[in-house]
Amino acid sequence: MSTSRRTFLKLSALAGGSVGLGLIPGAGDLLAAGKVAPAPMGQSVKPLRLLILGGSGFTGPFQVRYALSRGHSVTVFNRGKTHPGVLPKEAEQLIGDRNTGQLDALKGRKWDVVIDIPTVLPFWVRDAAQILKGNVDRYVYISTTSVYSDNTKPGMDESGPLAKYAGVDAMKETQETMRASRFPLYSPLKVVSEGEAEKWFPGKTLIIRPGLIVGPGDETDRFTYWPVRLDRGGEILCPGDPNTDLVQFIDARDLAEWTIRMAEESTAGIFNATGPKSKLSMGEMLHDIKKVTNTESRFTWVDTDFLLSQRVHPWLEMPVWVAPRGPQQGFSMLSNKKAVKNGLTFRPIPETAKATLEWFRKQAPERQARLRTGISPERETAVLAAWHAQKR
Repeated sequence: MSTSRRTFLKLSALAGGSVGLGLIPGAGDLLAAGKVAPAPMGQSVKPLRLLILGGSGFTGPFQVRYALSRGHSVTVFNRGKTHPGVLPKEAEQLIGDRNTGQLDALKGRKWDVVIDIPTVLPFWVRDAAQILKGNVDRYVYISTTSVYSDNTKPGMDESGPLAKYAGVDAMKETQETMRASRFPLYSPLKVVSEGEAEKWFPGKTLIIRPGLIVGPGDETDRFTYWPVRLDRGGEILCPGDPNTDLVQFIDARDLAEWTIRMAEESTAGIFNATGPKSKLSMGEMLHDIKKVTNTESRFTWVDTDFLLSQRVHPWLEMPVWVAPRGPQQGFSMLSNKKAVKNGLTFRPIPETAKATLEWFRKQAPERQARLRTGISPERETAVLAAWHAQKR
């Protein structure tokens, strides 16, 4: 497994909350100030009783606030240890711990839909489903596009080949064994968890496979690097071909809001949830981000061969970007046609970039001093110098 692939899986697990990453500092202010869209004028939405497993991570608070704005009642179930009080008081809080089997708070209650956000471990799905079966009509499982085992083919849809679990017993895997594997277990365990949800709620399970989730509140900096770097200005190392190297991602708010609308419509099935609607090049993305910065900056595009010769890692040091050839070349060219046909929409990239940058500026100075993904300033300078030297 390549370093960039392993890093992607690790950061995906972190962003999903599967290894204990909670809501980020300052997110309460962000969400309180954020705008959520009520139901369109003249369109009535049947109020639902929603149970959200997790709910205090990256996308969960956006789901909660959007659901409440549309007239639904919301219950969240989590440990209550990560940034308590960040969710609206209108949301009911149930305390438990899926990792230790403390699920008593779910017993004897009824909901219309359960949305399972942070789960990687199959026994979490099994144990919750055993209690909720008969008390919940539909199950929404938030998976990942990392479930696909073959990323060499552009345009792959939801029928693509999936990662296979090769261990002894997936139900006995834990957070510790996933960490010990250096995260290659992440993809196959997500696949097993998808199957477990469908097993307990056959024909009534909605499986959403997001791609890279970005926007305000993302502590992994997998997109944040670019708005912050462009805002710093100067000469910027940019990877590959600006016109032909494609990228995909989805704003956390777009994902959260669409998930709620899909629950309203009682939709079942499997959907790739990534964007934008049409093809987006790396150059187009960076130029859209530049629109919300006020500093002077210039892009220096460095070709893939040179970057790889300098051991610059796609995705890890050049966030969002994957090399346009090799085993991951199709990763940023997945088909999202099914999701778009079912109402997935995307806000403009400058809006995502602006909100991300505003959030980042509110973080503590020590947090702002060091991005968690992206090439370091020192290494960027060295690679640019080497690029210019060989061009002379």
